[in-house]
Amino acid sequence: EPDVTIVSGLKDAVVSEGDDVTFRCQVSHENARDVEWKLQDVALQNNEMNEISVEKGKIHTLTLRKVTEQDVGTVTFRVGPHTSTA
Repeated sequence: EPDVTIVSGLKDAVVSEGDDVTFRCQVSHENARDVEWKLQDVALQNNEMNEISVEKGKIHTLTLRKVTEQDVGTVTFRVGPHTSTA
C-alpha cells in the first residue's frame, strides 16, 4: 500500500463565536486509512458539532459547527505519520 502524504495542509482560520468553520487537507491517495482529526489534542468524532467528511476521495474536511470560545486552539489532521496543524 502506498504511503499517503499530505499534499495541501490546513490553513489557519479566524471566526466569530457562533459561526461554523471548515478546515481542509488534501492527501496524495484516495481511500486513505489511519486518518484522525484533533482539536487541542482531543480526537474528534463525526457528530452534530463536528462534521468530518471526504470530498473527491482525497480532500478531508472538518467543519466545527457554532464554535465557542472553548473551541480556540490547534486543529490537527493526521494521516499515518504525517500531520498538519492550524
